[in-house]
Amino acid sequence: MGRVYIYVVARDFGFAPNPFHGFCTLATCKPRIRSKAEVGDWVIGMGGDRLNATGRCIYAMRVSAKVNFNGYWTNPAYMDKKPVRNGSRKMMVGDNIYYFESANQEWQQADSHHSNTDGSINIHNLENDTQTDKVLISDHFVFFGIEAPVVPKSLLESIGYENRRNYRVFEYPVCDALINWLQTTFKKAFNTVVADPFDFSSSEKRFSVKGNKIT
Repeated sequence: MGRVYIYVVARDFGFAPNPFHGFCTLATCKPRIRSKAEVGDWVIGMGGDRLNATGRCIYAMRVSAKVNFNGYWTNPAYMDKKPVRNGSRKMMVGDNIYYFESANQEWQQADSHHSNTDGSINIHNLENDTQTDKVLISDHFVFFGIEAPVVPKSLLESIGYENRRNYRVFEYPVCDALINWLQTTFKKAFNTVVADPFDFSSSEKRFSVKGNKIT
């Protein structure tokens, strides 16, 4: 029947998730979700205190493909997801940043939101992101960004969801009403970016998992 993974989006630069160029992708951060979620499962990102968006849905995606980093890096369909740090804001936050170089048996990290400020490899982010060699891809998603709607309290209470660290996983039938609400209420918004990510105006910045710092 599938599962539904729900977590709090701590930072929303348009990087993780990346809703641009026709696909919503989760290619960095959340290694456990990327490892466990399968095609047909849903991933839902809720707002939290930092974004002043507690109880609001930032995005929802039904996983349509799950690939490894090299498959993501080399597939022409996802070339636009590669970051260009001197490009537009959408290009700055590209999440197609990893590949494994067989010649030297090392992971490579593109100049990106997860690299150091000089573009060099941020080893802390690399080690965290590559804990699982998986990228989640969706062609059935809705990304609300700063226009994230409030999820009816009754829907969250019915599944026993509360904002907290890590993530929650539910069997699909438990979240049937929540998914139906998203797909019916926002039917026309699916496969679109409704509004900019919360942190989009700072898309030139970098993040390091070491110290949880934005620079």
